[in-house]
Order: sequence, then structure tokens, then C-alpha cells
Amino acid sequence: MAELIEVAKAEAQIRGIPLPPDNPKIIKAPIPMDSLSVVDTLCALEPVVGFELRESIVRTGGYSSIEAALEHLVPKIERVWIRKKGSKP
Repeated sequence: MAELIEVAKAEAQIRGIPLPPDNPKIIKAPIPMDSLSVVDTLCALEPVVGFELRESIVRTGGYSSIEAALEHLVPKIERVWIRKKGSKP
């Protein structure tokens, strides 16, 4: 999640979007993130899960917030985990 927060901060700075003061509010803030930036964050997650995550799990066009990205990505990553490891993490 820290990587997604960094992506959101960069996007907010580029677009001139004021950021909320703390991370819980940043996660819910309407900060658009493009799909390529989100794909880059998957690289940080791969050593944790122990396998490669295909970029196709990221929604084309990106996300409207970190919360939207997590709601979309977590179930997809969980399904890949179950397929590879045989059980929930």
C-alpha cells in the first residue's frame, strides 16, 4: 500500500490536487492513478507473495483512488495466490 500512496502523491502533485493530511484520508481521496503506475507497484509486491503478478490484473485506464485500486486488485491477487499456493494467505 505504501507504493500506491507514493503513486497517489506523485499524481496529486502533477495534477495540482491538494492531499489530505494523513494516509487513511489519502487512501480514500479522489486521486486518479494511471494503470502503468499501478503496474509498477506490483513489482514491489512480487517478492512478498513469491511469484510474478501479471500486469493484466490491473484495470486498463487506472483507478480513481487508492481505495478503488485495492478493491479491484486484492481479490484478483488473492485468486492468483490460491491458484499458486492452494490456500488463502
